[in-house]
Amino acid sequence: MSDCFILLSAGKSKRFKSKYNKQFITYKNKPLFEHSLRTALDSKMFKKILIVSNKKLNFKNADVIKGGKERHNSTQKALNYLRNKKIKNVFIHDAARPNLTVNLLKRLKKELKNNKAVVPYLKSENSVKYKIKNKVNNLDRDKVLITQTPQCFNFIELFNLYKINKEKITDEASLYLQNNKKIKFILGDKNNFKITTKDDLNYLNSKIYYGIGFDIHKLIKNKQLFLGGVKIPFHSGLKGHSDGDVILHAIIDGLLGAMRKSDIGTLFPSNSNKFKNIRSKNMLAPVLRLLNDNNISINNIDINLICENPKVSKIRNKIINSLSNLLSINKNLINLKGKTVEKLGIIGKEQAIACEVICSLTK
Repeated sequence: MSDCFILLSAGKSKRFKSKYNKQFITYKNKPLFEHSLRTALDSKMFKKILIVSNKKLNFKNADVIKGGKERHNSTQKALNYLRNKKIKNVFIHDAARPNLTVNLLKRLKKELKNNKAVVPYLKSENSVKYKIKNKVNNLDRDKVLITQTPQCFNFIELFNLYKINKEKITDEASLYLQNNKKIKFILGDKNNFKITTKDDLNYLNSKIYYGIGFDIHKLIKNKQLFLGGVKIPFHSGLKGHSDGDVILHAIIDGLLGAMRKSDIGTLFPSNSNKFKNIRSKNMLAPVLRLLNDNNISINNIDINLICENPKVSKIRNKIINSLSNLLSINKNLINLKGKTVEKLGIIGKEQAIACEVICSLTK
């Protein structure tokens, strides 16, 4: 028997009032729902992860099924899908809560050892009132529970409750309470808030940093030319200890600069035979690990490739697609411009190529 993480991502986002469903808007360089998916994967707590979505998705480490008309319909579809898969507990989470933490998952898991239902909540920080007809009454805010997700349940018990349910419910805790079932409520996480309207995005403020990268290499005969990780047909290649890819070198320096992590020469000294003829795309790996380890994402990258030839207009799309794959970011976040030097100097004489980059990162 194993646990399953269910990510509900089939909502229509009516209150968000956008042509895009909120779970697919970009936040920290990924669709909103992918952050919770990544947290579930990083926790290594789940043998199975199930995404419920009305959009076609493809993930190697997760199953995807089509959602229902309402939230409870999507949950029921998920439970039916898992019926014969030997699931002990399910963690049901809303895709619109991107700041889920592994710590919260572990605390919920711990409580499931002695309980069949565990739900995180927050205390109200505001005075709370409710209205019956024309009369407004006070509520004791110390007794008000603002529930969050993931809501966690014994699979068989939840499955049987859904099987007999005929009403629309807003969350699984409501179903348990309607059937007088016991729930263990634990204090949740204040940062695990739900994005409901566009104004809620204002709470996702993050620190932004910028870095500048620059590189220049001479062109030499009888060497392949690599730009942005792409092999470019040309009469010469770039001289260097590595493959001389000025675009990737400038991007690496820009990323390191924004992270305040020195420069490319510190990571890959040119006097070390270990890095002789290394492909520049392989030099990206430790830099991307630094980004991930420090919870930093790329906002955008702006590139000036400075050369007379090759013409950037003819290779722009190939390079942008390559960089998108290498950096795992949307190609719409990458801009590549071609600049000449009006035949001046060694670049103007086609004896060198240079590149300058500005990177924007979010912590």
